[in-house]
Amino acid sequence: MNLKSKFCLFVCCSLLLVSCTKQISKYNDNQVFRYNEHANITTLDPAFAKDLRTIWVTNQLFNGLVQLDDQLEVHPDIASSYTISEDGKTYTFKLRDDVFFHKHKVFGKDSTRVVTADDFVYSFNRLSDPEVASPGKWVLEFVDSFTAVDATTFVIELKQPFPPFLSILSMKYCAVVPKEAVEYYGLNFRANPVGTGPFQFKLWVENEKLVFRKNTNYYEVDDNGQKLPYLEAVAVTFLPDKQSEFLQFIQGNLDFMSSIDASFKDDLLTNDGKLKAHYTATIEMISGPYLNTEYLGVYLDAEEQSVHSEKIRKAINYGFDRVKMIKYLRNGIGTPAVNGFIPKGLPSFNNMKGYTYQPELAKKLVQEYIKESGNTNPTVTISTNSQYVDLCEYIQREVQKTGLEVKIDVMPPSTLRQTKVQGKLSIFRGSWVADYPDAENYLFIFHSKNFSPNGPNYVHYSSKEFDELYETSTKITDNKTRRAMYQKMDSMVMASGAIIPLYYDDVVRFTQKNVTGLGINPINFLSLKKVKKAAVK
Repeated sequence: MNLKSKFCLFVCCSLLLVSCTKQISKYNDNQVFRYNEHANITTLDPAFAKDLRTIWVTNQLFNGLVQLDDQLEVHPDIASSYTISEDGKTYTFKLRDDVFFHKHKVFGKDSTRVVTADDFVYSFNRLSDPEVASPGKWVLEFVDSFTAVDATTFVIELKQPFPPFLSILSMKYCAVVPKEAVEYYGLNFRANPVGTGPFQFKLWVENEKLVFRKNTNYYEVDDNGQKLPYLEAVAVTFLPDKQSEFLQFIQGNLDFMSSIDASFKDDLLTNDGKLKAHYTATIEMISGPYLNTEYLGVYLDAEEQSVHSEKIRKAINYGFDRVKMIKYLRNGIGTPAVNGFIPKGLPSFNNMKGYTYQPELAKKLVQEYIKESGNTNPTVTISTNSQYVDLCEYIQREVQKTGLEVKIDVMPPSTLRQTKVQGKLSIFRGSWVADYPDAENYLFIFHSKNFSPNGPNYVHYSSKEFDELYETSTKITDNKTRRAMYQKMDSMVMASGAIIPLYYDDVVRFTQKNVTGLGINPINFLSLKKVKKAAVK
C-alpha cells in the first residue's frame, strides 16, 4: 500500500470512528473502550454465538450459570454454588437472588426483574427448539432433563456422566435470556438483546458501529468490593480489513487489537516475535498459548490416489521444518506442532515424539511408495485460502525435495469450507479451535459416526479401537485416567498421518499503555468487566 492510499484509508477510518464517538460523547474518553471487528457481526443473540466475534460481544451482555477464569477453571456466575452427584449425572445449581435483567420496557413499571430458575428452563428449551435452529443445541446432547425446583434451584440430569459438561455450560449458548424480550422482539431479538451482563445494549448500526453502556445494576464486585464494570461504555467499529485497523490502533484511536496479520506483522514485530523498539513506549503486547491447532487434513477417501498411502502422508509430515516455518513466516508467533493434535495449554497435551523435520526419512518413504505402487510421479494437492498461501507454498517447496509433486489450489474461504465438507479436497488447510477447555473437544471429531458432511470428521478417519476408547473416556470421571486415554487416542490419529499438524497457535493481544485488567486466556475469550483506562498524560 503506497503513502497516498494509506492516507485515504486513514481519513475514511477516522470519519467512521468520529461517527461512533458521537454516540458516546457524554462519557469521558478514558472510560470508553474501543476495538474493531473486521469480520462483521450478524447477531447479538447468545443462542447463535458460534464464532469468536459473536462470543466477544455477547459475553459483555449475557451471563450463564458458570464462568471460566483466565486459567480456564470453572467458577460460579449466576449460580452462587453447585453440586455434582457421585454418579456424575445430576448437577444442582443454587442461583443468586441479586441478578437482574437489563432495564427494559418489556418488564413493565419496574423495568427489570430478578433472574429465576424458570428463566434457565426457558433459555434451555429455546436452545433446543428446532424452530429456533440454534447452532448450539448440541451442548444439550448429553442432557436428559432440566427442571426448576424452586425460584433459586435449577437441576440438570444427564443421560450419562460427561466430565466436560460443566465447562460446556460456560459457553454463551447457555446464557440466560428473558422470555418477555424474546417474545416481544421475535427474530429481531438478534438486534435488541436484553441480558444480565456488565454492559447493556445501546446502539447497533450494522457494518458501522456497535455501542454498549455500563449496566449500573450489575451484580459482580471486585476483590475490594467495588462494583463492576469500571468502564462506562464499549464501542466497536467494523473497519473491513486488518491493515486499516492497525493504522487506527497505532494512532491511538483504538484501545485494543487482537492477533497479527501479514500486512503489518513485519512493521510491528521482530523475527523472534517481540514488539519492535519504536512501539514499546506506547503499546503493550501480551501473548500466551491458544487452544487452536492449525493443520493440514488429508481426506482418506479422496480420488487422488497418493494420499491413500500412509507412507506418503508420513513423508509430508516429515518433509518440512516447522521450526523454521514459524520463525520466518509467523515471526515466532506459535509453537511448532511436533507433537499431537491436542494443543499446548490443555492438561491432556500429549508430549509425544511426533513428526520432526527428517528430510532423508521423507525421501525414503516416497521412494518406497513409488516402488510398491508403480506410480513414478506421485502428486498431491493442498487446498487453502489466500491467508495461508505463504505457509502452504513453503511446505510445497520443502516437500517437493522428497520426490513428491505438490500443487497448491487457492480458493475463497467459503469455497474451501464447502468443498472440505463435501469431501472434494485431497488435502485441505484447517484449524480447530476449542469450544470448551477439554481435550475431548479435539478427539470427538475423529469418531467414525462424525463423518462429514454430517459431522466434523473431514478426513474420514475410522478406527474401531479409537471409537471404543472415545466412548469409554466420556464416562470416566477420574481426570488422570481420562487424560491418559485422550493421549492414546491422539497418538493413534497421529500415527495414521491423516493429520499434518502445523503449529499450536498463540493468543496475541496489543493494547495502549493506559489499558489495564484485560488479561489473556487460552480460548481468546474477551472479558471487559475488569478493564480500566487511565488518563493519557
